[in-house]
Amino acid sequence: MKIIAIEAMHRQAEHPNTGDFTIRSNLFHSGEQAMTQEQLRVVADYGDLCGEGPLWDSRSETLYWTDAVGRKFYRYDWSTQTHRLVKEGFEIYGFALNDPGGFVVTNNAGIWLWDGLEHLELLVAEVDGFKCSTNDCIADPAGRFFAGSHYYDPAKEYPLGHLVRVDPDGRAQIVDEGIHLANGLGFSPDCRKLYFTDSAERRIYFYDYNVDSGEIRNRRVLVQVPAEEGLPDGLTVDTEGFIWSAHWYGGCVVRYDPDGTVERRVAVPAKQTSSLIFGGPDLTDIFITSAARSEVLPIMPPGYDPHSGYVGGKLYHVNLGITGKPEFRARMARRFSRQS
Repeated sequence: MKIIAIEAMHRQAEHPNTGDFTIRSNLFHSGEQAMTQEQLRVVADYGDLCGEGPLWDSRSETLYWTDAVGRKFYRYDWSTQTHRLVKEGFEIYGFALNDPGGFVVTNNAGIWLWDGLEHLELLVAEVDGFKCSTNDCIADPAGRFFAGSHYYDPAKEYPLGHLVRVDPDGRAQIVDEGIHLANGLGFSPDCRKLYFTDSAERRIYFYDYNVDSGEIRNRRVLVQVPAEEGLPDGLTVDTEGFIWSAHWYGGCVVRYDPDGTVERRVAVPAKQTSSLIFGGPDLTDIFITSAARSEVLPIMPPGYDPHSGYVGGKLYHVNLGITGKPEFRARMARRFSRQS
């Protein structure tokens, strides 16, 4: 097992939305120790209440991310190293790029088509009589769209959620059920496995996936995160087939072998580390979101104090020399009128 323990020391930032952390990384592998220096950089600090869903657009070399609770949507342009608010006032929990243009978006009301400007259309409000209250999502190579629905409410009994698939023609169906708090999704490099996170159960599942038919089968547990290590949240997969999971309450991202063994941990100076994605021109740049609104839940780790320390709200960047893979685009037909 390789462990990266990061000791971060704040450096005064010249701009309120950027800054660097000087990182000392201790790498342990087969009993050997090596010292390296890396930079965990603050790309943006909007104080996101729930920064989530980072997604890299390789065509435009642009990063997008959302503040799901603050109802804000941002973009970061690699060429100019600048970021800006794109949309405000609309709830976006997860999203995928849509090949005909714009995005496919998830939120508590359902699954939407959005042109990236002002036009929005509700695509799926319910499936088989269940409200399509959706969170993290992903597109597959054929342009299908998967999203996890959830109704998690620790204050009362709640129905279990589902994994929903939407085909390019807009038809939706439930492909799995029994999910407490749906979160990160990812495909293995050969697309023969689909990974899916249930945060409340602290599990990362995997399915056998048939890319020709879009069918999933044989759900198994890949990772059972120990209670003291936080909750697995957003997820991505690199070109070697290793699975990366952001640990909410854990202040880190974890890289797992394809068999679910921890390969390394990368500490992040935000207790509510929420998600991550690979980006940059060669897909070796990792962008990590975090959340500023402290969530007090019964599934917090034992002894966790939600009222102390830095919780989050910043967008971070680090390059560890590991290559990610581009995310697929949905292929949902655009239905927008050309009129404003």
